[in-house]
Amino acid sequence: MAQAAESATATPLSGVRLAGQGVLRFLGFEIYRARLWVHPGFDADNYGAQPLALELTYHRDFTAEAIAKRSLEEMRRVGTFTPQQATRWQQALKAALPDVKSGDRLLGIHQPGVGAVFKMAGRVVGEVPDAEFSRLFFGIWLSPQTSEPGLRQELLAATRTAGQP
Repeated sequence: MAQAAESATATPLSGVRLAGQGVLRFLGFEIYRARLWVHPGFDADNYGAQPLALELTYHRDFTAEAIAKRSLEEMRRVGTFTPQQATRWQQALKAALPDVKSGDRLLGIHQPGVGAVFKMAGRVVGEVPDAEFSRLFFGIWLSPQTSEPGLRQELLAATRTAGQP
């Protein structure tokens, strides 16, 4: 039990703090809880140029294939990419991500200029070494073009200063 509490409070990157958290719901059902960690001074308008970590705690079971397919659909809202990139990224995501069960925590780490690393239970389960993929992938939650602006606001809550929207 102490280990579970420790992993829930430990920071996923050196020098980061929890910026915010929220729950994604679809038709009233909770899909996952998201938590975002960023460095002090994080600029949400330039999220792709800064390291960050995003943890999803799933409330439903999903296959890696389903997560990859939905991720590519959401990434199209954030930016454009070629059919070749889509094919390559979908394959990379399917290989990088595990199937998830309710209660599983998946941590994604954005490394600007490098790509994304995915961890589960403290160990690396996959990587996508493509900077543009990583920017668009984390844009699913952080881009102004997200399909879930309310969740974006919750994730970025602590990055706002008083008086800012």
